[in-house]
Amino acid sequence: MGKCLRETTSGRFDLPPIDLGSGVRIDTPVILAPMSGVTDLPFRRLAKQLGAGMVVSEMIASWAMVRENRKTLAMSEMDGAGGVSALQLAGCDPGAMAEAARLAVDRGADLIDINFGCPFKNVALGQQAASALMRDELAAAAILEATVNSVPVPVTLKMRMGWDHGSLNAPRLARIAQEAGIRMVTVHGRTRQQFYTGSADWDFIRQVKQAVSIPVIANGDIITEEDAATALQRSGADGLMIGRGCYGRPWFIAQVVHCLRTGQRAGEPSLVAQKDVVTTHYRSILQQFGNHAGVRLARKHVSWYSRGLPGSAEFRAAVNRLAEAEPVLRLIESFYDRLIARGVDRALPWRDEILSEAA
Repeated sequence: MGKCLRETTSGRFDLPPIDLGSGVRIDTPVILAPMSGVTDLPFRRLAKQLGAGMVVSEMIASWAMVRENRKTLAMSEMDGAGGVSALQLAGCDPGAMAEAARLAVDRGADLIDINFGCPFKNVALGQQAASALMRDELAAAAILEATVNSVPVPVTLKMRMGWDHGSLNAPRLARIAQEAGIRMVTVHGRTRQQFYTGSADWDFIRQVKQAVSIPVIANGDIITEEDAATALQRSGADGLMIGRGCYGRPWFIAQVVHCLRTGQRAGEPSLVAQKDVVTTHYRSILQQFGNHAGVRLARKHVSWYSRGLPGSAEFRAAVNRLAEAEPVLRLIESFYDRLIARGVDRALPWRDEILSEAA
């Protein structure tokens, strides 16, 4: 085990638990971020089993939740793996947000997370929701208050620095959120107009931390243990939220926690352990979505898992040609078994490779 690539003065962080009240406590404040098409139920369950302190569902539209859309109800299913599970909502109507929050709690959500960060045009401009609400603080306050007042569980907020670099209002909006009863704020260190380009500004998150007394979580570009230590040091945040760094590495959160607390890198899991994770995840996807849809949904995960391994390009091409579940499982097992027999180990993927693939 090697040293973390960059150390703080002490070389480690205490990472104390975050108590959100109402019986909800995040014992390990390193959180799996909500990611559309990625953090479905099988992935959230697996990440929690492998060490995530909290998991957050894919973003769910409040209107779809209220109408009890079949796909939305499936997305809102809780993982049942212990710890803390959040359901993230987006919307522009306070009444719909409040009703959706009530329905989510009835379905087992430990807390409600409100999305003020999604940058995509169909949400931010088409629905005037998510990051668009950072441009309308009165509307944002009404949504926050209605949601908080509708449920007995904690409500948290995820947002960006602002709409653009001319309106970096996250510190002010964080104070509005705190006054509305929001228990924790997560800040992605980019503006809406940046989408996922450039680099996350972890230093700016410190301004949000200094503006409020509630916990603040830093998010954006945490791909290595070095990133995690640097993000905490520069932001002064109470914890981290990790998204793209977990692509093909649901164990990454546990690696981050170990390194932050000990100052030592844990190293990558053996290929034997990785094979077990991949096959377990694949079977879980099939169980959740059925063989037909599951085979297609699993392709991106199999691709991420195999990244950087010898022969992975040919392996991915073969997986993508198969339409039935059992042949894919046999191919996964034979691919990993051959590498294990050769004594191949997996190197940590390059940070820039993960960022470019995810952009």
